[in-house]
Amino acid sequence: MRRTATLAPHWKIWNPNTDEVHVMKYRRLGRNGPQVSTISMGRGATPVQFDTPLEAEFNAAIHRALDLGVNFFDSSDAYWGTRHEVLLSRALKGRRNDVFIATKFGNIDLPDGRKGTNGRPEYVHQRCDDSLKRMGLDVIDIYFAHRVDPNVPIEDTVGAMSELISRGKVRFIGICEASAKTLRRAHAEHPLTALQTEYSLWFRESEKDIIPACKELGIGYIAYAPLGRGLLTGRIKAVEDIPENDRRRHHPRFFEENLARNVQLVAELETMARRYDASPAQLALAWILAQWEGIVPIPGTNSARNVEQNAAAVDLAVAAKDIAKLSEIFSIGAGSGERYMPNVLKGVGI
Repeated sequence: MRRTATLAPHWKIWNPNTDEVHVMKYRRLGRNGPQVSTISMGRGATPVQFDTPLEAEFNAAIHRALDLGVNFFDSSDAYWGTRHEVLLSRALKGRRNDVFIATKFGNIDLPDGRKGTNGRPEYVHQRCDDSLKRMGLDVIDIYFAHRVDPNVPIEDTVGAMSELISRGKVRFIGICEASAKTLRRAHAEHPLTALQTEYSLWFRESEKDIIPACKELGIGYIAYAPLGRGLLTGRIKAVEDIPENDRRRHHPRFFEENLARNVQLVAELETMARRYDASPAQLALAWILAQWEGIVPIPGTNSARNVEQNAAAVDLAVAAKDIAKLSEIFSIGAGSGERYMPNVLKGVGI
């Protein structure tokens, strides 16, 4: 098994908004997991094709993240038709020992166009081998069940994932979008390093029972869509601000009847951010970091400039009263519209 990624404690981050220099910080993922960058990196919203100008932008974003001390990168065999895994591995070529890589399995496309799940043990092994080959890896640092298969006991799925650890193909395991009850069952089968579920000012339902369960069990929380899929950046004011082929047009929070209310909430975030000489995105990330040291947000972007701004949020000192004020403004239920369409919501929180 390869050596543990080396952490550099003096990565310097220039904040283009304030002309200040910040230093990347690190958090331990779970009670016994690896140390990863406090701001890590997920998948950008815009799909990237091979050997295009967009791939060059994608590579530049990954390389800038590395320059800034980001050492944890998240992928899935379901992202861009497995293309994201390949693109990420190409962008990280030559830097494998400096990073932790996560990928996932189990979120599948059904013949009728609907989304499905597959958590069968034989599928777990097959997809792990496929991801290892696609990414040119000897071992996956953290392997996730992308969704919980309602037709397979979670113990069977996690049991197969634990076999991957014993065979040296995977270092740590986790699950995504699981209920607190399922999380406990999975952790009892084999210790989980992390749970990955959406979490942001806009979506806070995990605070009810999932985050408390993670704290109790010593499981890290990887917060995907920490900027509300771009909503909390302040750049989306109307449906027309979203490209026509962008999948966010199919997310209820961006429907015209919901977006107006959500934009009103973001306006209050923007007002506070100006007092801190920060961007709304930076303030939204700082709010997450203030909630619990076990949370690692993974904002997704294909822009090097966005990477810089996101990374600078590690050193944004926000007064406790303002953290509390944001929690009040964005209280659970304050936003308008579900995060997914009803057919997709059936597959989360199982």
